[in-house]
Amino acid sequence: MSVRPTASGLNARILLVDDNAQGLKARKSVLEELGHRIATATNGTDALEQFAHIKFDLVVTDFKMPRMDGSELIKRLRSQAPDLPIILLSGFVDSMGLNEEGTGADVVIQKSANEVGHLVRAVNRLLKRKPSKKAVSSEGTAKAKRKSV
Repeated sequence: MSVRPTASGLNARILLVDDNAQGLKARKSVLEELGHRIATATNGTDALEQFAHIKFDLVVTDFKMPRMDGSELIKRLRSQAPDLPIILLSGFVDSMGLNEEGTGADVVIQKSANEVGHLVRAVNRLLKRKPSKKAVSSEGTAKAKRKSV
């Protein structure tokens, strides 16, 4: 069953992963106000444990976390759910050259004063799509990236 937009929000089940408790709380609050059901994890291991028991519509993860970074978490999530929409957040997007192709995320967002607006737009866009990542070629990925810029 796909999630469709409604006037009160999408009511999607979203997993937020970040070792920064304040950032996690702030993002959770914003997404709950939009009508989403939010679960949180403070590291990749806990996120994978929750993912094993709950079906999530979307995952938002930080990049820099102890023991398992966001790219490794994304790789493990993709092995279980190739079509799962995933957003990667990082304060190091520019300095580390993080992008969708290198991380496996559908969207990479720089942590900044504009982060909330970018996050809300990316969540809405990813939840509305009905993709099959397996069928998307590298050309299709490049087109999608150009559209999101």
